[in-house]
Amino acid sequence: MTQANNVAPLFRDLAKVEHEHHVACQSCALYRLCLPLGLHSDDLAQLDKIIKRSQSLSRNQSLFDSQAPFKSIYVVRSGAFKTTISASNGREQVTGFYFPGEFIGMDAIYSQSYQSTAKALETSSVCELPFERLQEFGAAMPQLQVQMMSRLSKELSSDKNLMVLLGKKTAEEKMATFLVSLSRRFQDRGFSATEFQLSMSRGDIANHLGLAVETVSRLFGRLQDDRLVRLEGKSVTIEDLEALQKLCG
Repeated sequence: MTQANNVAPLFRDLAKVEHEHHVACQSCALYRLCLPLGLHSDDLAQLDKIIKRSQSLSRNQSLFDSQAPFKSIYVVRSGAFKTTISASNGREQVTGFYFPGEFIGMDAIYSQSYQSTAKALETSSVCELPFERLQEFGAAMPQLQVQMMSRLSKELSSDKNLMVLLGKKTAEEKMATFLVSLSRRFQDRGFSATEFQLSMSRGDIANHLGLAVETVSRLFGRLQDDRLVRLEGKSVTIEDLEALQKLCG
């Protein structure tokens, strides 16, 4: 079994073990990717008391819905999620994909209501951070406020990158950029940069990139013919990462 095939089960097993033993933030395998990084141990222990660790969400189960009152920020603990917004004509736009250690719901802080609907792409779990309690802690913990600002900045950067991706790049550049982005995100989580699973459907990918599903399938076929990637079901192997990066435009 390849490392790519092991990614999702490992995250699910990790979450199960940590739920059963109530592991604190500092002992979590995702600690270095998450909000509490850099806090003193006493502060971290206090913060850990307000974090709610969810039971598993099944595939397609909603974490929150658009326009629901904002109460908490969520950190993906295992599995993966997608966020969508609904246009006036009823069509949905996939605005993002989220993996372990990444935050969901940050864009709701200003409006005090969630701006999108978040659904699990597979069996998943989250850590819930009640925002009012976070604010209380932030007043006494400058490092926590720094981390919050850093996360907000990252959200803004991602939004701008998506605008460029959808508006300025060719279909081939969009696909290459998407795969390279996933590669980097999996590498940040300690997994292979060249072997991973696509937890989202091709329809979701097409929607996110502003392409037709047929175009996505054709692009995957072209990348395979050029021996840049290899696909087996939902498993992706990047065979020439440098060449793929050059295609990003």
